[in-house]
Amino acid sequence: MARRKTTSRLKSEMNVVPYIDVMLVLLVIFMVTAPLLVAGNIKLPSMGQAGTIPSQPIEIQVAQNGSLSIRLREAGQDFIRTNKEDLLAQVRELHQHNNPIVISGDGRVAYEEVIALMDMLRKAGYTNLGLLVNQKDHANH
Repeated sequence: MARRKTTSRLKSEMNVVPYIDVMLVLLVIFMVTAPLLVAGNIKLPSMGQAGTIPSQPIEIQVAQNGSLSIRLREAGQDFIRTNKEDLLAQVRELHQHNNPIVISGDGRVAYEEVIALMDMLRKAGYTNLGLLVNQKDHANH
């Protein structure tokens, strides 16, 4: 019987599995250390005496029919009915120490009326404006 001559061929391919293992370890190291390098040089403010927050915001009500009323919210005053022409003069009279101005519009008032009122106040130089809304109970939604 004749024996066949078997020759084993050498594999000339590179084994890349160890390189992949090293790359994955380096990737994990970079992912862990990258957030630590981005901290930057930030000087945080210290806790000190905070400025006093104005305690009496000016409230402007917009009724369903578009009529306006104004009052100092926490002073227990009654609303004073006014019109757009007299509103700025009354706001000037009540406004002191950058009091916030809150606008409470009836839910049935056109959105444009409330925004027009805010624009009028902003153009007059009042920037501390806000909208007064009822807070919904998020547990039921």
